[in-house]
Amino acid sequence: MDFASRIVAWQRSHGRHGLPWQGTQDPYRIWLSEIMLQQTQVATVIPYYQRFLERFPDVSALAAASQDEVMPYWAGLGYYARARNLHRCAQAVVNEWNGRFPPTAQQIATLPGIGRSTAAAIAAFAYGERAPILDGNVKRVFTRHFGIAGDPARRDVEQSLWALAEAQVAAAPRLDMAAYTQGLMDLGATLCTRGKPDCGHCPLADTCVARREGRQAELPTPKTRKAIPERQTGMLVLQRDGAILLHLRPSPGIWGGLWSLPEFEAGSDPAQAVQRLGLQPLRRYELAAFAHTFTHYRLHIKPWYVPVQPAASLAEPGPAQRWAGAADLPGMALPAPVRKLIDGLLEAGLPD
Repeated sequence: MDFASRIVAWQRSHGRHGLPWQGTQDPYRIWLSEIMLQQTQVATVIPYYQRFLERFPDVSALAAASQDEVMPYWAGLGYYARARNLHRCAQAVVNEWNGRFPPTAQQIATLPGIGRSTAAAIAAFAYGERAPILDGNVKRVFTRHFGIAGDPARRDVEQSLWALAEAQVAAAPRLDMAAYTQGLMDLGATLCTRGKPDCGHCPLADTCVARREGRQAELPTPKTRKAIPERQTGMLVLQRDGAILLHLRPSPGIWGGLWSLPEFEAGSDPAQAVQRLGLQPLRRYELAAFAHTFTHYRLHIKPWYVPVQPAASLAEPGPAQRWAGAADLPGMALPAPVRKLIDGLLEAGLPD
């Protein structure tokens, strides 16, 4: 039995079949799940996926919404450029494709935020197109099975993997593409895992180079780890009459399109930072510092809680600012560490 046929047979017997985005050929739902699943675990995605569909049941509903309406349904998933591209993509489908996803992987890949592998997965699940995928899990399966050394993100290595992916599809002319595509994803997620691959239950074990040569831990070749840059910032939790001042982060950029706390240069006087906002601090409380790691750097955050003078003496906030009360916060798109900070303060009770 060839490579692809073994994957299909295994998927039908042992793969995942009960995920909420399975059992549909609706490209909108398939696309949404594929974008959410990028660099995010299935268990984390499921409740977000379900809430998102309740609010935006189809591509037209998503396209008609504003970015401010979309971001709260993504807040906490991270990698927020995905959400901004999701919104742009929905608008492109409505405006350029009459509200219907393009019928081929090549055309789908022209939409914002959709790469070659994601486009192929959408086309395979929605239209049965014979287009191979090559996401992170699938790269791991291929590098181990075929014994491909070198960083999979390196151009020449990735090209070799794409050639292998294309060859497996070409070698199986009657292939069930949906089952094959799902099977590759399932195999990488459940058996051919990064840390402890379960080779004893793998349908490819008898032809796997890594298993035969005992190289499972070596493949895929690990990336050369670079020191993560460290950055510092101060954050202000400004409280006025029970409300907290939030700023809308600009797009693009870190946390773009989300509401966050005002920041100031780490190590400088927080009182001066408050005054630069046109506010007068009543007191200030130094809070515990914490760190948040992004893809390319680690941010060390020093927060201060500062009650300010009542509303009567304050300038009105600008269009990218708002005072948010406790009842407003659940519906706002906040970065996960900022929400955790504010929620902790609210639970403890804000001092005056």
